[in-house]
Amino acid sequence: MHPSFEYALVCCVAAAGSFLLTPLARAVAIAWKAVAMPRDRDVHAVATPRLGGLAMLGGLIAAFGVAHMLPTLQTTFTNPGADIGWIVISGVLICLLGVLDDRYDLDSVTKLAGQVLVTGLMVTKGGVQLSAVYVPWGHAGTVVLGQDIAIPVTILMVVLTINAINFIDGLDGLAAGVSAIGAGAFFLYAYHLAVIGHTDIAAAPTLLAACLVGTCVGFLPHNFSPARIFMGDSGSMLIGLFLSAAATTATTSGDPQTLFGNLLGSLPLALPLLVPLAVLAIPFMDLVLAVLRRLRRRQSPFAADKEHLHHRMLEIGHTHRRAVLLLYFWSALLSFGAVAFSITRSAWAVVSVVAVLAFLGVLLSAVPRLRSPRPEPAPISWPTDPPVVDDAEIAEAVGESVIAGSPLPAAVPAPIAATTTPVDIARTR
Repeated sequence: MHPSFEYALVCCVAAAGSFLLTPLARAVAIAWKAVAMPRDRDVHAVATPRLGGLAMLGGLIAAFGVAHMLPTLQTTFTNPGADIGWIVISGVLICLLGVLDDRYDLDSVTKLAGQVLVTGLMVTKGGVQLSAVYVPWGHAGTVVLGQDIAIPVTILMVVLTINAINFIDGLDGLAAGVSAIGAGAFFLYAYHLAVIGHTDIAAAPTLLAACLVGTCVGFLPHNFSPARIFMGDSGSMLIGLFLSAAATTATTSGDPQTLFGNLLGSLPLALPLLVPLAVLAIPFMDLVLAVLRRLRRRQSPFAADKEHLHHRMLEIGHTHRRAVLLLYFWSALLSFGAVAFSITRSAWAVVSVVAVLAFLGVLLSAVPRLRSPRPEPAPISWPTDPPVVDDAEIAEAVGESVIAGSPLPAAVPAPIAATTTPVDIARTR
């Protein structure tokens, strides 16, 4: 079997596993009362189960199990470099940390400490380290990092990625879709890197990216607007961990001078830096803007607000789905635009296409601004933030929706102004 078919197979297994396990994760979330109740800063108006990360983890484990039995991909588990086994163990631990947060709402310090500990395990035991950085400017070349620098730098990068994915998980399907797009770009980059460099095609970054694409795509039908389940922190932290592991191992998987020296002059030598930054541009931009905004207001960087990129898209008049699709577009444009430099010899062709698409994206994003302003929707106020409910109220809110597979009804009736229309309520999403 050709390696490309093996990668397609594990991707499909991850998608099928995630898709089939999500209803079970939904039922578990309701039984454990891991339900996201609507709050003032949220855009969802109905009680929605969390713990989607459990289904995504199941899909990933199934995919790795199949990969271990395939003739080509099984060598990934024995090749020197990143240890897939320890990466999976770290994924299980970070998912369990997210499950605790989805159920008990851990404070930010506890979550951060857990993220650092799990990431440290993956970095030290799993071999996921930013051991070298290629500087394409001047005469620096490849800068080798000692372990005393590589370990803390890698931990910092992974923790930032985990929280960046968590920050954009504010609209139905946004985090899963953006992560699938980014992982797909990483897969193309890592696969092409191995082909043109005549290196082992069964490499950790390629396998990690393929499995991540599958599990995100399999989860999306349940999570796209209107979502029947949220991935929760169990899912966003899991995605962030695997996405950063793929980025780190892809960045250090080869010498860019050897791999790309014959393509596009000196531009490809910047790809080990360009591709990860482009793939993670949307989540990292949202993270940086949020932290700066909160520090300027003398708030905690982890304080919640409604000023993320996706919130701003809703404010200017985009519908929930249109805002998500536009952010998909920008993520794909940046991710695959960067990867295109490693595939084509015409740099100007890539720049021209990206520029035209970016112009169209700006127009599409600004369309609501060009129209007459819409009246502000009446706010939905809840008795408390979050509503305090007991077992009986959750049971009444859930009803038989688990069996029927329908979205959960609102757990607490919201007092709505008499002038509010169903259209206004829909716009709050």
